Amino acid sequence: MVSQIKEPIIELHQVVKQYKGKASSVTALKGVDLRIGAGEFVAVLGKSGAGKTTLINLISGIDRTTSGEIRVAGTAVHALSEDNRAAWRGRSVGVVFQFFQLLPTLTVIQNVMLPMDFAHRYSLREQKERALRLLEQVGIADHAHKLPSAMSGGQQQRIAIARALACDPPVLLADEPTGSLDSATASEVLGVFEELVHHGKTILMATHDRDIMKWVKRTVLLSDGEIMNGGTR
Repeated sequence: MVSQIKEPIIELHQVVKQYKGKASSVTALKGVDLRIGAGEFVAVLGKSGAGKTTLINLISGIDRTTSGEIRVAGTAVHALSEDNRAAWRGRSVGVVFQFFQLLPTLTVIQNVMLPMDFAHRYSLREQKERALRLLEQVGIADHAHKLPSAMSGGQQQRIAIARALACDPPVLLADEPTGSLDSATASEVLGVFEELVHHGKTILMATHDRDIMKWVKRTVLLSDGEIMNGGTR
């Protein structure tokens, strides 16, 4: 059944992304149309090389389109300058990566506070209080003053989720967030995502793992840079 999407918070219209080399160019996305409703948990499924990471990078403003339009929470991301995209991203989207990308010399709580500091959000005291609340939300507040290297892979991904939520963005983007985790730990992380959606967050997750289908509201199949379905429940 094709999902009826109301109040889209993410909209892509005819998005094309080309990477040009010296001898040739590669088209990673080919005229992609996609709408994600506020409060949805959506998985983009596809094999390696299908264009999933490119899609996440474009929606988050990490990269920019060759052509086409992207709007997130009413902002025309494709039209923002590089500086404005960085500032917008700090306020509006949280990104969770497969390999955590935590700063190893900072403690757990310092990693979570860092985006708030970059975005000039909250006082130092409020940053600490908010970081602790987020760590409690993902179940690792007891480890706030440890270094990431002392934590398991699943715990590090929970830290990364807390960091992505630091500035209270409405949208969370996740690129293969369970790809380096065992199945039991992956289920724990997906449980955290499910709880975040229950509290109003919108989550778009790129993955090659079809087991994700039991967790999400909708799946989108991406193959060779093209969406092969309209997004099914």
